[in-house]
Amino acid sequence: MRKLEGIYLVLDPVQEEKSLLKSLRQALEGGVGLVQIWNHWPETFCHKDKVELSKKIQTIASEFAVPVLINADLELALEAELDGVHLDRIPENWDAIRPLFAEKLLGITVGNDLDLVRWADKNQLSYISFCSVFPSSSVDTCELVLPSSIQKARELTVLPIFLSGGIRPDNLPQLDAYAYEGVAVISGILGAEDPKQAANAYLQLLKSKP
Repeated sequence: MRKLEGIYLVLDPVQEEKSLLKSLRQALEGGVGLVQIWNHWPETFCHKDKVELSKKIQTIASEFAVPVLINADLELALEAELDGVHLDRIPENWDAIRPLFAEKLLGITVGNDLDLVRWADKNQLSYISFCSVFPSSSVDTCELVLPSSIQKARELTVLPIFLSGGIRPDNLPQLDAYAYEGVAVISGILGAEDPKQAANAYLQLLKSKP
């Protein structure tokens, strides 16, 4: 499995399936290195529908050797045989959960509470993701991250750091001062006319980062 860095694409499964899968493939062709399925399903979806769509996403991503995670849904991650889970908070039954995902990727959203960064480091998670570095309607449940929090996190852990929230090619250079491995993007790629070109634009900026 490739190093966790670069573009972390977050998929919204509410999007029409054919369009979503087409955009996913194009984004992967553009260089996306990690995929997360947002736990935001159509109201008409039953559990079986979620499993089936997750497996379709996994199949496409596997062609590019790109891992697929699900947001928060531990049961679905295991049933659909996904590559891991992205957590929004520390699970109450963490000690029971951790062994089930010993061979899987586990990441967690962090903000200005550096104790959460310390917890992720102590428990050897796969990565942490800061939310939100810029104002964004898609991450309205996140607090705005202080620059000092990102800087301090790098002192606290060697885990890969992803930045998310309102990141666009035009404001991405504003993050050059920080030590991080990648950025998480939703609409900046999936909302583009050409997801492949959009993903590649992010990737080239990341590669040129000082």
